[in-house]
Amino acid sequence: MECENISIIVSEPDVVIRTSNGLKIPAFSGALVSASPVFEEIVERRRRKGRLDKAVPILGVPSDAVLAFVGFLCSPRSESLDQNEVMDKYGMHLMVLSHVYRVKWLKDLCEVELALRLTVDSVVDVLQLARQCDVPKLYLQCMKLLNKEFAAVEKTEGWVFLQNNDPWFELEILKFLEEEDLIQKRRKRKMEEQQVYLQLSEAMECLQHICTEGCTDVGPNEAEEAPNKQKSLSCPNYTTCHVLQNLIKHLASCRANRSACSQCRRIWNLLRLHSSVCQFTDDCRVPLCKQFKMKMNMEGKGENGKWRLLAKKVVSVKVMSSLAKKRKHDLLYKL
Repeated sequence: MECENISIIVSEPDVVIRTSNGLKIPAFSGALVSASPVFEEIVERRRRKGRLDKAVPILGVPSDAVLAFVGFLCSPRSESLDQNEVMDKYGMHLMVLSHVYRVKWLKDLCEVELALRLTVDSVVDVLQLARQCDVPKLYLQCMKLLNKEFAAVEKTEGWVFLQNNDPWFELEILKFLEEEDLIQKRRKRKMEEQQVYLQLSEAMECLQHICTEGCTDVGPNEAEEAPNKQKSLSCPNYTTCHVLQNLIKHLASCRANRSACSQCRRIWNLLRLHSSVCQFTDDCRVPLCKQFKMKMNMEGKGENGKWRLLAKKVVSVKVMSSLAKKRKHDLLYKL
């Protein structure tokens, strides 16, 4: 059997739902029992006691919300139910009822619909509801919106009410926001570090390219002017190469104390970083590579270990970046 329109008295009902204002809603016990294990327990208990004709109270929510709830249980696909209108008006009440009467499919539906309707004004109320009704996904969505729009949420009546009546929950929210802020800062810092490692990786590639292939006016082909000009036009990282060329020239001509000259330190550290990852033994054409390797063999593990750790991070980030680019290229190719 199926229920008719929820606002119309159904024929031959065997159970009655009573609301807070005294409205009586007839329904079929079979539909209620099949939808809710709580109703199953209530109906079974009343049958044993011979009190099935006594109304089942559903109190504490508007009568129209109870009508909608019974309508969903009796005929969830009924065209007479305007789901959008019902969720707009009674979505939160239906969430409470579906939680109390353990109607999982309706609770899941309310979760989706309430998430779609989240606003700055309603987020605190929905957050408390999600917490009380054990809906973690909706709770997290509310927290994220609250974190994003906290300045506006602070001015709402819901937040003021929460501050005055539930300071422990307010503290829970503030702790979450603080942790989320720390996570965002760590993520930003990590992204900045990865960007630095990528730049170092690109600089080392350019350094190898300059010293082995030659680029513009620095490298083994510096005597061949015309071919070098062609190389400069086709160099994929010309800007980086140009900066490195100027640093190499500066290092060769600078007469200042190397530790006091920032430009010398930059190229000097890059040359040392290169030597930490260089696989060549004696035939590497990068300046000072062999000397740095000999120095690292003589140094203690502490200083040498720092450079090897930095080199490992640079190589790791480069590999991950290459894999990400390859995956993106493969996805675009499939499209």
